Amino acid sequence: MKRYLAPVLFAFLGMAPALGEVPAPVPSIDTLAQLPVVVTQPYDEKADADAAVAAAFEKAKQSKKLVLLDLGGNWCPDCIVLANFLQLPEIKRFTEKHYEIVAVDVGRFNRNLQVPARFGFIDRLKGVPTVLVATPDGKLVNPGNVFAFTDARHMTPKSLADYIAKWPQATPPSP
Repeated sequence: MKRYLAPVLFAFLGMAPALGEVPAPVPSIDTLAQLPVVVTQPYDEKADADAAVAAAFEKAKQSKKLVLLDLGGNWCPDCIVLANFLQLPEIKRFTEKHYEIVAVDVGRFNRNLQVPARFGFIDRLKGVPTVLVATPDGKLVNPGNVFAFTDARHMTPKSLADYIAKWPQATPPSP
C-alpha cells in the first residue's frame, strides 16, 4: 500500500502552488450579469495617451505594482471581451492589487502608436488587444507574449485569468 501512496502524494503535491506564487483569480463568467454596465467603448478616443501612461508609471512607482497597458480599439470584439473580463469582481480585485492599468486607444492601428514604440514595437501591431506589462521603471516583462489576447473571445475565463496572474509572480517585487 505504501508504494502506491507515495506517487499519489507526490503527484498531488506537484499540483499545489509553489511558495511565493501569486494564485490566479478564479473568474466566473456568470458574474458578468452582475456588472452594473457592460463596457462597449473601453477606449477613450480623445484621451491624452501619453499623459495617462505617464501617470500610470508614476502611480506604479509609488504602489510598487506592474503597469498593464491595454492597447486596442472600440471596433474590436476581442478588446471589448477583455475590457469586460477585467471588470469581473474577482479579476478587478486581483488587478487592483497587482497592476496600474491604462487602456490606450490605437484606433485602427493609426493612433497613439508612440506608446508601443516606447517598448520596441515600431512595426504595425499584429493585432489588438495588445497587452504590454511593464515594471514601474518601464521594463517590459512580457515581450514575447503581448498578443495573447488578440483572440480573447475564444479564450476561456481561466486562460485569461492565468495570463493576468502570470506576470506578478514572474516579476520580482520592486525594492
